[in-house]
Amino acid sequence: MKLTTKGRYAVTAMLDLALHAGNGPVSLVEISERQDISLSYLEQLFSKLRRQGLVNSMRGPGGGYSLSRLPNEIAVSNIIMAVDENLDVTNCGNAAGGCHDTNKRCLTHNLWLDLSNRIQSFLDDISLQDMMDKREVLEVATRQNLKQNESLINLPEAR
Repeated sequence: MKLTTKGRYAVTAMLDLALHAGNGPVSLVEISERQDISLSYLEQLFSKLRRQGLVNSMRGPGGGYSLSRLPNEIAVSNIIMAVDENLDVTNCGNAAGGCHDTNKRCLTHNLWLDLSNRIQSFLDDISLQDMMDKREVLEVATRQNLKQNESLINLPEAR
């Protein structure tokens, strides 16, 4: 298993959304600026997150995204799997037939299967709320908000 950028960015964006949800819908532009994630990439991720029922979208002025459930009801594993990430570390994709293009399991298959199960269980047990409650996460979010606010203040005025 390799957790790709897709899974990492999806978790980061959802955590950002959860942290800023108290102010109404959050735009992808805001998330993009705070997290330095491409807007077009976020649009692709949020399309999948919406289809999987993790976020709601609101159109129009003041629109954006909100969580579809409370942060304590959304596990990190839900987010990763919603964007088509695979948590399986077996080399065979846990194929019923066998490993390495054979009909038999490899010598270490059960080791990797057990690891996959532990990773899944670990990520099942961590909710967005758990992450929001971490002091370190709040410190980073505060720093990002200050940086974003400074950027807005320092914008050249329109002439």
